[in-house]
Amino acid sequence: MEGKSKTEVRALKAHLALNVRNVSESIEFYKKMLGIEPSKVRTGYAKFDVQNPPLNLTLNQLAFRERGALSHLGIQVRATDEVVTMRQKWLDAGLVTRDEMQTNCCYAIQDKTWTQDPDGNEWEIFVVLQDHLPETSTCSVTASDWHESASDGIAREVSCCATTEVEPTACCTTPAAPTTIGGH
Repeated sequence: MEGKSKTEVRALKAHLALNVRNVSESIEFYKKMLGIEPSKVRTGYAKFDVQNPPLNLTLNQLAFRERGALSHLGIQVRATDEVVTMRQKWLDAGLVTRDEMQTNCCYAIQDKTWTQDPDGNEWEIFVVLQDHLPETSTCSVTASDWHESASDGIAREVSCCATTEVEPTACCTTPAAPTTIGGH
């Protein structure tokens, strides 16, 4: 292999393809969430060419009953004020948000806000304030606990570790006291 140059591959953007029950309904949600129009729409298909963060997001209409194996989706930002700015943009667009400030999640202290698409896929905007926290205990939360906390509007640390399974994942640490911005 001597003499051959190594070419560095530089990714243009990440690609995320989501299955959705109703592409028209999902287009309306993602237009609000992302603040842009889709770059391509076809029967049962839509593409959003997001510049910040760089993302090729496609929606593929497919009949399904339950939510898939996907836990959640997120966009990491640099500071809490960017989390608050995105939250306000989502609220201005008519989306429902849920906040978790100073939450202990995935072995880190984070500030975040959440929204949910028409198929139940949860999106978070978050900043990591303190990282690499030690493992202190396991989470004892079940999926039904998560759904209760989401419906009562109280932000709880368990969101990143609750899945559709009863067994918690290893990301959980001892919950921090939740706070909200603006009572949402």
